[in-house]
Amino acid sequence: DSCFTGTVSAIGGIGFAEIAEDVLARHHAAYPAEQAAARVLPDHGRVRYRRDGEDHGWSPPVVTALQREGYEAFLAKVAARPPAGPRDLLTIRPGEGAPVPLEEVEPVESIRRRFISTAMSLGARALSPDAHRTLAIGMNRMGAKSNCGEGGEDPDTYAPLANGDRADNRIKQVASARFGVTTQYLMRADELEIKIAQGSKPGEGGQLPGHKVTALIARLRHSVPGVPLISPPPHHDIYSIEDLAQLIHDLKQVNPRARVGVKLVAEAGVGRVATGVAKAYADYVLISGHNGGTGASPLSSIKHAGSPWELGLAETQALLIENGLRHRIEVRTDGGLRTGRDVVIAALLGAEAYGFGTAALVALGCAMARQCHLNSCPTGIATQRPELRAKFKGTPEQVIAYFTAIAEDVRRILAGMGFRRLDEIIGRVDLLERVDRPEVPRAQMLDLSPILADPLGSQESPRRRTVERNDRPGVESLDDRILEVLAPRLEAARPFAGVYDIGNHHLTVGARIAGRIVERHGNAGLPPGSVRLRFRGSAGQSFGAFALPAMHLELEGEANDYVGKGLSGGEIVIRPFREAAYAAETHRNVILGNVALYGATGGALFAAGRVGDRFAVRNSGAIAVIEGAGNHCCEYMTAGVVVVLGQVGRNFAAGMSNGVAYVLDEAENFAVRCNSDMVAVRALDEPDETLVLDLVRRHLAKTGSPRARAIIDGWERHRPLLRKVVPHTAPATAASPAEAAPVAV
Repeated sequence: DSCFTGTVSAIGGIGFAEIAEDVLARHHAAYPAEQAAARVLPDHGRVRYRRDGEDHGWSPPVVTALQREGYEAFLAKVAARPPAGPRDLLTIRPGEGAPVPLEEVEPVESIRRRFISTAMSLGARALSPDAHRTLAIGMNRMGAKSNCGEGGEDPDTYAPLANGDRADNRIKQVASARFGVTTQYLMRADELEIKIAQGSKPGEGGQLPGHKVTALIARLRHSVPGVPLISPPPHHDIYSIEDLAQLIHDLKQVNPRARVGVKLVAEAGVGRVATGVAKAYADYVLISGHNGGTGASPLSSIKHAGSPWELGLAETQALLIENGLRHRIEVRTDGGLRTGRDVVIAALLGAEAYGFGTAALVALGCAMARQCHLNSCPTGIATQRPELRAKFKGTPEQVIAYFTAIAEDVRRILAGMGFRRLDEIIGRVDLLERVDRPEVPRAQMLDLSPILADPLGSQESPRRRTVERNDRPGVESLDDRILEVLAPRLEAARPFAGVYDIGNHHLTVGARIAGRIVERHGNAGLPPGSVRLRFRGSAGQSFGAFALPAMHLELEGEANDYVGKGLSGGEIVIRPFREAAYAAETHRNVILGNVALYGATGGALFAAGRVGDRFAVRNSGAIAVIEGAGNHCCEYMTAGVVVVLGQVGRNFAAGMSNGVAYVLDEAENFAVRCNSDMVAVRALDEPDETLVLDLVRRHLAKTGSPRARAIIDGWERHRPLLRKVVPHTAPATAASPAEAAPVAV
């Protein structure tokens, strides 16, 4: 507690004496006794590889061995390295029986299905389209899985190739920025992964500078070229395990076929969070280690953030077993896995599936130039520049060859241990022992007993998942009831209208209908307004989530949090009960909860009343008219139009990099409530006035709002009180709101 407060090491390590030794060594290197020698500081190779410097996991000899000399030579190079993580201090014991013949061990094809190429985005700081596509094709051919990352995915890859290959990723990621998370995107997934954090930079968000946002990236992320794109550190709809459970429920509603998982980072306490993930009805939890990870993280994060996956995996396995939850959820891990030995150790610690990121790219030709963030990758893997992309020579066959070699390696180890199936060793931590490495004195200071301890109850409880899905029992879905009548009309592409009572126990209303429309009619769906649903009552959470252009949802009453989450072109109208005492003063009363329109990519929301906090966070194209808002409205917005006909809370437009907002500032205090770091507050010009007046008229027509009526009737008085909020970085070439509005609405 005297220093490094809140930083816990479960396995001990160095103390003050060793810290002082390191500090003095750096000081003497910077200020040597001979002053002449101080003119050039030594390069210890802590960033770029140096032959006589710090050892790198992917040093040039290791990379060359994998790419040119074969898997056995690669194994030899890896084994000759000094220890770099807890698994390098462990050895694998044989089981109780004798070794078994190799031909009796489960086949390569079965083992490969457990492999995953980890989340790597298509973008200027991540993979080129060529590498992204090649990796997905290779993994799909094996029956394995690839993860598209948080940057969205090109819908052009959704059509099968001429030879039958599937070029999109079976795992789609849902991260804090919700880039490209449309209904179509969700429906293409075999698995949906909620990324809470990233192993190489836990707790941090990210920012893609505007000059790296190309036309392709802007299209996939529903923005415009040249505009900076920010990934918030947290999910703004997840502030508790209950919130996480709601998002899991939302995703399972829109795509009931998909398994839903949660990505966590290996750190102290992750086991407790993982038990919450299991109780929130996730189908898998991924424990991500600090090794590997994005090549575009800040250097401080790459070198100093995160923990080894062995620590987080052991803690997660122990707490899931001790809480009687292990059988409900699959456990996965990633973070620097490279060999069959890594896979077997991960299995012994409890993992059932295994992610490879950097290693998969090295198999495709990555030279570890460490230039991912510069858009200058010399092998064409992590760049968008056409002349560099032309240098990419990777093939799906290279991906398949590498993962086949790992699977064969796993089979050899299993045979030597006396086991026939990988399932037989999952969670068998008793088959791991510590091995001394006296050549590294500080390694001897580590206490690996937390990793090697057999969890309480592990003899009686399952050590692995025993059910296919971890679904919430007894869920009442209003969508299912509606679809009993609606489904035949969807099949025949006929319009439908219905009226229903709704209560706060009806969650995510509209999402399953949206998914069914995409499933039957593709992303183009049906004509706008083909499905018109009217509700009366108090709607539960996520009303109208992922609604499509074909859908028009009207609610008389009120709604809980997350209205229009991921709105994908649909229209939502909310007005108070006709008999409500406050119906004449809608702008003074809250009509819907927090985090509405989070990650919306299109459509419109008209709400005759105030809304809660964090309205239109990461709005990427929707139009909204509301009558007041709480804190953090329009945060991280990148497209769309928001009109607020009333007071707003603090921190308005923080991180807003595109789109436009209009606020009626009757109290003339908006200047102190707006975060002006990235936006300017201006008076309206004539096109702005035309746009706002048009939207207020639509608001009146759809909601009957007395507030809208008063503003229209007193337009000359209200017009000077309107404020326009527009980002400093908004490109001059972007379409004006006046041009975009009619199409979007």
